[in-house]
Amino acid sequence: MNAPLTGKVALVTGASRGIGKGIALVLAEQGATVYITGRTVNEGDYYLPGTVGGTARECDERGAESGGRGIAVACDHGDDDQVAALFAQIDKEQGRLDILVNSATQLSEDLLEPKPFWEKPLSNLEMWRVGARSYYVCSWHAAKMMARQKSGLIVMISGYTGVTYTYGVVFSATKALVDRIARDMAIELEPYDVATVSLWQGLTLTEKAKDNLAKMKGKMTNSVAGQTGSSVEHPGRVIAALATDPDIMDRSGGTYITAEIADEYGVVDIDGSRIQSMREKRGAPLWQPIRKVDYRGK
Repeated sequence: MNAPLTGKVALVTGASRGIGKGIALVLAEQGATVYITGRTVNEGDYYLPGTVGGTARECDERGAESGGRGIAVACDHGDDDQVAALFAQIDKEQGRLDILVNSATQLSEDLLEPKPFWEKPLSNLEMWRVGARSYYVCSWHAAKMMARQKSGLIVMISGYTGVTYTYGVVFSATKALVDRIARDMAIELEPYDVATVSLWQGLTLTEKAKDNLAKMKGKMTNSVAGQTGSSVEHPGRVIAALATDPDIMDRSGGTYITAEIADEYGVVDIDGSRIQSMREKRGAPLWQPIRKVDYRGK
Protein backbone atom coordinates (compact mmCIF):
# COMPACT_ATOMS: atom_id res chain seq x y z
CA MET A 1 0.00 0.00 0.00
CA ASN A 2 1.34 3.42 -0.96
CA ALA A 3 0.98 5.39 2.28
CA PRO A 4 1.66 9.13 2.72
CA LEU A 5 5.03 8.60 4.43
CA THR A 6 6.27 5.59 2.47
CA GLY A 7 10.02 5.90 1.96
CA LYS A 8 10.43 8.54 4.66
CA VAL A 9 12.81 8.12 7.60
CA ALA A 10 11.88 9.54 10.98
CA LEU A 11 13.44 9.77 14.42
CA VAL A 12 11.22 10.16 17.47
CA THR A 13 13.12 10.70 20.71
CA GLY A 14 11.77 9.56 24.04
CA ALA A 15 9.41 7.02 22.50
CA SER A 16 9.46 4.15 24.99
CA ARG A 17 6.05 5.42 26.07
CA GLY A 18 3.95 8.58 26.15
CA ILE A 19 3.71 11.21 23.44
CA GLY A 20 6.81 9.93 21.69
CA LYS A 21 5.38 6.43 21.40
CA GLY A 22 2.07 7.70 20.07
CA ILE A 23 3.82 9.78 17.41
CA ALA A 24 6.05 6.87 16.39
CA LEU A 25 3.06 4.55 15.95
CA VAL A 26 1.26 7.00 13.67
CA LEU A 27 4.32 7.70 11.51
CA ALA A 28 4.97 3.97 11.09
CA GLU A 29 1.32 3.33 10.27
CA GLN A 30 1.60 5.91 7.51
CA GLY A 31 4.62 4.17 6.00
CA ALA A 32 7.71 5.69 7.62
CA THR A 33 10.75 3.89 8.93
CA VAL A 34 10.87 5.19 12.49
CA TYR A 35 13.89 5.19 14.77
CA ILE A 36 12.72 5.04 18.39
CA THR A 37 14.94 6.15 21.23
CA GLY A 38 14.65 5.95 24.98
CA ARG A 39 16.46 4.71 28.05
CA THR A 40 14.07 1.91 28.95
CA VAL A 41 15.23 -1.38 27.45
CA ASN A 42 13.61 -3.88 29.82
CA GLU A 43 10.19 -3.82 31.41
CA GLY A 44 10.62 -2.97 35.07
CA ASP A 45 13.54 -0.58 34.48
CA TYR A 46 11.03 2.24 34.97
CA TYR A 47 7.93 2.37 37.14
CA LEU A 48 5.66 2.80 34.12
CA PRO A 49 5.30 0.27 31.30
CA GLY A 50 7.00 0.64 27.93
CA THR A 51 10.36 -0.01 26.28
CA VAL A 52 12.06 1.09 23.08
CA GLY A 53 11.85 -2.45 21.74
CA GLY A 54 8.18 -2.70 22.61
CA THR A 55 7.39 0.48 20.72
CA ALA A 56 9.41 -0.74 17.73
CA ARG A 57 7.44 -4.00 17.63
CA GLU A 58 4.16 -2.10 17.76
CA CYS A 59 5.40 0.11 14.92
CA ASP A 60 6.08 -3.01 12.86
CA GLU A 61 2.53 -4.19 13.51
CA ARG A 62 0.99 -0.83 12.69
CA GLY A 63 3.08 -0.50 9.56
CA ALA A 64 2.51 -4.02 8.26
CA GLU A 65 0.33 -2.86 5.36
CA SER A 66 2.04 0.44 4.61
CA GLY A 67 5.65 -0.75 4.83
CA GLY A 68 6.33 1.28 7.93
CA ARG A 69 8.50 -0.15 10.67
CA GLY A 70 10.24 0.65 13.92
CA ILE A 71 13.93 0.48 14.81
CA ALA A 72 14.75 0.63 18.52
CA VAL A 73 17.91 2.37 19.70
CA ALA A 74 18.66 2.65 23.42
CA CYS A 75 19.89 6.20 23.95
CA ASP A 76 20.34 8.56 26.87
CA HIS A 77 19.74 12.01 25.37
CA GLY A 78 21.81 13.57 28.10
CA ASP A 79 24.89 11.81 26.67
CA ASP A 80 26.25 13.57 23.57
CA ASP A 81 28.33 10.57 22.53
CA GLN A 82 25.29 8.30 22.51
CA VAL A 83 23.37 10.86 20.47
CA ALA A 84 26.21 11.19 17.95
CA ALA A 85 26.30 7.39 17.59
CA LEU A 86 22.53 7.37 17.01
CA PHE A 87 22.73 9.79 14.10
CA ALA A 88 25.76 8.00 12.66
CA GLN A 89 23.70 4.80 12.69
CA ILE A 90 20.77 6.45 10.91
CA ASP A 91 23.08 7.96 8.30
CA LYS A 92 24.83 4.65 7.69
CA GLU A 93 21.65 2.58 7.52
CA GLN A 94 19.35 5.02 5.70
CA GLY A 95 21.51 7.77 4.21
CA ARG A 96 18.85 10.34 5.03
CA LEU A 97 16.52 11.69 7.70
CA ASP A 98 13.20 13.30 6.79
CA ILE A 99 11.52 13.93 10.14
CA LEU A 100 12.95 14.59 13.59
CA VAL A 101 10.54 14.79 16.50
CA ASN A 102 12.19 16.05 19.68
CA SER A 103 10.06 14.56 22.44
CA ALA A 104 12.49 13.18 25.05
CA THR A 105 12.09 15.10 28.30
CA GLN A 106 13.46 14.51 31.80
CA LEU A 107 10.90 15.55 34.40
CA SER A 108 12.00 16.11 37.98
CA GLU A 109 10.50 13.87 40.64
CA ASP A 110 9.18 16.89 42.54
CA LEU A 111 7.63 18.55 39.48
CA LEU A 112 4.17 18.72 41.03
CA GLU A 113 5.33 19.79 44.48
CA PRO A 114 4.09 23.37 45.15
CA LYS A 115 7.41 24.71 46.42
CA PRO A 116 9.25 27.85 45.23
CA PHE A 117 12.29 27.26 43.01
CA TRP A 118 14.83 28.00 45.76
CA GLU A 119 13.41 25.20 47.87
CA LYS A 120 13.89 22.69 45.08
CA PRO A 121 17.31 21.19 44.23
CA LEU A 122 19.53 22.51 41.46
CA SER A 123 19.42 19.01 40.03
CA ASN A 124 16.05 20.04 38.57
CA LEU A 125 18.08 21.68 35.83
CA GLU A 126 18.09 18.20 34.32
CA MET A 127 14.90 19.39 32.61
CA TRP A 128 17.03 21.84 30.65
CA ARG A 129 19.62 19.17 29.89
CA VAL A 130 17.06 16.70 28.52
CA GLY A 131 14.24 18.86 27.30
CA ALA A 132 15.98 21.91 25.81
CA ARG A 133 19.70 21.21 25.38
CA SER A 134 18.97 17.72 24.07
CA TYR A 135 16.51 19.17 21.53
CA TYR A 136 19.28 21.45 20.28
CA VAL A 137 21.84 18.64 20.08
CA CYS A 138 19.52 16.36 18.11
CA SER A 139 18.53 19.21 15.82
CA TRP A 140 22.22 20.02 15.26
CA HIS A 141 22.87 16.49 14.03
CA ALA A 142 19.65 16.32 12.03
CA ALA A 143 20.30 19.66 10.34
CA LYS A 144 23.58 18.36 8.93
CA MET A 145 21.75 15.52 7.19
CA MET A 146 18.72 17.56 6.14
CA ALA A 147 20.73 20.49 4.77
CA ARG A 148 22.71 18.01 2.71
CA GLN A 149 19.55 16.53 1.17
CA LYS A 150 17.81 19.95 1.06
CA SER A 151 14.62 18.77 2.73
CA GLY A 152 13.30 17.82 6.13
CA LEU A 153 11.10 18.68 9.08
CA ILE A 154 12.19 19.23 12.69
CA VAL A 155 9.44 19.25 15.32
CA MET A 156 9.79 20.40 18.91
CA ILE A 157 7.21 19.08 21.36
CA SER A 158 6.43 22.02 23.62
CA GLY A 159 3.44 23.41 25.47
CA TYR A 160 1.42 26.35 26.71
CA THR A 161 3.89 26.59 29.56
CA GLY A 162 6.09 28.49 27.10
CA VAL A 163 4.06 31.57 28.08
CA THR A 164 2.03 30.41 31.09
CA TYR A 165 3.51 29.56 34.48
CA THR A 166 3.23 25.79 34.90
CA TYR A 167 4.91 23.61 37.53
CA GLY A 168 7.71 26.05 38.28
CA VAL A 169 10.47 28.17 36.83
CA VAL A 170 12.63 25.48 35.24
CA PHE A 171 9.81 23.67 33.47
CA SER A 172 8.30 26.86 32.07
CA ALA A 173 11.66 28.26 30.95
CA THR A 174 12.52 24.99 29.22
CA LYS A 175 9.52 25.19 26.91
CA ALA A 176 10.01 28.89 26.21
CA LEU A 177 13.57 28.10 25.12
CA VAL A 178 12.42 25.25 22.89
CA ASP A 179 10.03 27.56 21.04
CA ARG A 180 12.78 30.12 20.44
CA ILE A 181 15.25 27.48 19.24
CA ALA A 182 12.72 26.36 16.64
CA ARG A 183 12.18 29.95 15.47
CA ASP A 184 15.87 30.77 15.07
CA MET A 185 16.77 27.44 13.46
CA ALA A 186 14.14 28.16 10.82
CA ILE A 187 16.00 31.30 9.75
CA GLU A 188 19.27 29.46 9.21
CA LEU A 189 17.67 26.38 7.62
CA GLU A 190 15.37 28.20 5.20
CA PRO A 191 17.94 28.28 2.34
CA TYR A 192 18.06 24.47 2.55
CA ASP A 193 14.27 23.93 2.46
CA VAL A 194 14.26 22.46 5.96
CA ALA A 195 11.32 23.45 8.17
CA THR A 196 11.21 23.69 11.95
CA VAL A 197 8.11 24.08 14.10
CA SER A 198 7.24 23.95 17.77
CA LEU A 199 3.96 22.31 18.81
CA TRP A 200 2.10 23.16 21.97
CA GLN A 201 0.47 20.15 23.55
CA GLY A 202 -2.30 20.47 26.05
CA LEU A 203 -3.05 17.65 28.45
CA THR A 204 -2.03 14.42 26.71
CA LEU A 205 -3.16 11.19 28.31
CA THR A 206 0.21 9.52 28.60
CA GLU A 207 0.90 6.77 31.09
CA LYS A 208 2.55 9.34 33.36
CA ALA A 209 -0.29 11.83 33.07
CA LYS A 210 -2.86 9.18 33.91
CA ASP A 211 -0.78 8.13 36.91
CA ASN A 212 -0.45 11.73 38.09
CA LEU A 213 -4.16 12.40 37.64
CA ALA A 214 -4.98 9.33 39.69
CA LYS A 215 -2.52 10.12 42.49
CA MET A 216 -1.97 13.87 42.53
CA LYS A 217 -4.71 15.67 40.61
CA GLY A 218 -5.01 18.19 43.44
CA LYS A 219 -1.42 19.33 42.90
CA MET A 220 -1.79 19.80 39.14
CA THR A 221 -2.41 23.22 37.63
CA ASN A 222 -6.18 23.69 37.35
CA SER A 223 -6.01 24.66 33.69
CA VAL A 224 -4.21 21.38 33.02
CA ALA A 225 -6.21 19.02 35.20
CA GLY A 226 -9.47 20.52 33.93
CA GLN A 227 -8.83 19.62 30.29
CA THR A 228 -10.36 16.63 28.55
CA GLY A 229 -7.00 15.58 27.15
CA SER A 230 -5.95 13.98 23.87
CA SER A 231 -4.61 10.55 23.10
CA VAL A 232 -0.86 10.15 22.59
CA GLU A 233 -1.50 9.54 18.88
CA HIS A 234 -3.22 12.86 18.20
CA PRO A 235 0.03 14.86 17.88
CA GLY A 236 1.38 12.13 15.60
CA ARG A 237 -1.53 12.64 13.25
CA VAL A 238 -0.82 16.36 13.17
CA ILE A 239 2.90 15.80 12.53
CA ALA A 240 2.12 13.40 9.68
CA ALA A 241 -0.08 16.10 8.13
CA LEU A 242 2.71 18.67 8.51
CA ALA A 243 5.25 16.29 6.98
CA THR A 244 3.12 15.82 3.85
CA ASP A 245 2.16 19.48 3.43
CA PRO A 246 3.76 20.78 0.22
CA ASP A 247 3.72 24.28 1.70
CA ILE A 248 5.38 23.33 4.99
CA MET A 249 8.09 25.98 4.54
CA ASP A 250 5.40 28.64 4.94
CA ARG A 251 4.94 27.38 8.51
CA SER A 252 8.64 27.19 9.37
CA GLY A 253 9.72 29.02 12.51
CA GLY A 254 6.25 29.20 13.98
CA THR A 255 4.98 27.97 17.32
CA TYR A 256 1.59 26.34 16.96
CA ILE A 257 -1.13 24.98 19.19
CA THR A 258 -1.48 21.35 18.12
CA ALA A 259 -5.27 21.43 18.46
CA GLU A 260 -5.53 24.42 16.11
CA ILE A 261 -3.25 22.89 13.48
CA ALA A 262 -5.35 19.73 13.71
CA ASP A 263 -8.45 21.75 12.85
CA GLU A 264 -6.70 23.30 9.84
CA TYR A 265 -5.78 19.87 8.48
CA GLY A 266 -9.06 18.22 9.45
CA VAL A 267 -7.31 15.92 11.95
CA VAL A 268 -9.32 14.36 14.77
CA ASP A 269 -8.29 12.14 17.66
CA ILE A 270 -8.42 8.35 17.52
CA ASP A 271 -11.99 8.35 18.86
CA GLY A 272 -13.10 10.89 16.25
CA SER A 273 -13.20 13.79 18.70
CA ARG A 274 -11.90 17.30 18.06
CA ILE A 275 -9.32 18.47 20.59
CA GLN A 276 -10.04 21.89 22.06
CA SER A 277 -7.52 24.71 21.92
CA MET A 278 -6.70 26.19 25.32
CA ARG A 279 -5.58 29.54 23.87
CA GLU A 280 -8.12 31.57 25.85
CA LYS A 281 -7.20 29.98 29.18
CA ARG A 282 -3.48 29.33 28.79
CA GLY A 283 -2.10 31.84 26.33
CA ALA A 284 -1.05 32.33 22.72
CA PRO A 285 2.23 31.46 20.98
CA LEU A 286 4.80 34.21 20.57
CA TRP A 287 6.47 33.18 17.34
CA GLN A 288 4.94 33.41 13.88
CA PRO A 289 6.47 31.69 10.84
CA ILE A 290 9.48 33.54 9.51
CA ARG A 291 7.88 34.04 6.10
CA LYS A 292 5.02 35.87 7.79
CA VAL A 293 7.05 38.01 10.18
CA ASP A 294 10.68 38.90 9.43
CA TYR A 295 12.68 38.47 12.62
CA ARG A 296 16.07 38.96 11.04
CA GLY A 297 16.44 42.55 12.20
CA LYS A 298 17.24 43.79 8.73
